[in-house]
Amino acid sequence: MTGPIQVLASGDHFIAPQLFVDALQAAAPGAELDFRTQTTQWPHTPFGPVGNVKEASGTEDELLAALGDAEIALVQMAPFTERVIQASPRLKLIAVARGGPVNVDLEAATRAGIPVTFTPGRNAAAAAEFALGLMLAALRRINVSDAELKRGTWRGDYYAYDNAGIELEGTTVGLVGYGAIGSIVARVLRAFGSHVLVADPYTDAAKAQADGVELTGLDDLLRRSSVVSLHARVTPETRHMLNADNLKLLPEGAVLVNSARGELMDYAPLPELLKTGRLGALALDVYDIEPPPADWPLHQAPNVITTPHLAGATRQTADRAAAITAAQAAAHLRGERPEFVANPEVFAVPEGRAQGQRS
Repeated sequence: MTGPIQVLASGDHFIAPQLFVDALQAAAPGAELDFRTQTTQWPHTPFGPVGNVKEASGTEDELLAALGDAEIALVQMAPFTERVIQASPRLKLIAVARGGPVNVDLEAATRAGIPVTFTPGRNAAAAAEFALGLMLAALRRINVSDAELKRGTWRGDYYAYDNAGIELEGTTVGLVGYGAIGSIVARVLRAFGSHVLVADPYTDAAKAQADGVELTGLDDLLRRSSVVSLHARVTPETRHMLNADNLKLLPEGAVLVNSARGELMDYAPLPELLKTGRLGALALDVYDIEPPPADWPLHQAPNVITTPHLAGATRQTADRAAAITAAQAAAHLRGERPEFVANPEVFAVPEGRAQGQRS
């Protein structure tokens, strides 16, 4: 005799557990489900490494207590470490509401035969809009002039020719990475009238031509772009892809925007590049250390915009992430293969948890 399927909805103060519950009930009408809920403290407390996973919130013990006998976990930040997975023999699916399941030990899940799903594109619109906002703020000194005026200083000198900003229209903008976010940024930039360069080894020339962007190499992009914006994922190959050696290729006064991941850049050379004017402005939403320490050199550097990792922070992103995550779980409940699986090799196993049997 079987009872309701046990489901853990593990959310936080961005994607509340109830968003997962409502989304799965809508995606799997008629399914007999018994929900357990957990709320981690992100974003009120920063995420970080937990056990052997990175970018997680909460503890292993808290997660194990919340999991109980759950067969399906809908999760945002909770740490599915090797220890948690080994201690959860009834778990059949981990559905993660993020662009990549960085809070899951994917190898341990695969060994246990547990599919792990993710939610590509959930924050693409939000992150693209934020990157464009950072560009505009940096190019036109919006943040600097706002802060000065609030301190009682009227910066009319910013209207002087030598101090004036530049427009996106007619400006060459380089995008490093051309996935869901980068392609939206490119579309809007082209509407502004920018010439858009793209450096991404996974984008083919036909797509670039169809989108009206120019595909090129990273060094060429850096040499030719007045504005550079990062939109790549972090891999061993992309870590510190911007560094002291190639940042000096930028034209004098270039604007650099990073709202993707801090590990994509080496932050050490940035203060000197700002001081010498090689960088005219820097706009950051992500950092090599999050949050940056109080004595971080860029806090005192000129023409720097800093925001606390907010690019994806919209209500639509939370709603969309919950819906995509629930759709993966609903497919699993129907005995189908979910659309976005990070470890598809689990489906090659003829028997076991990957096939959805309940013990």
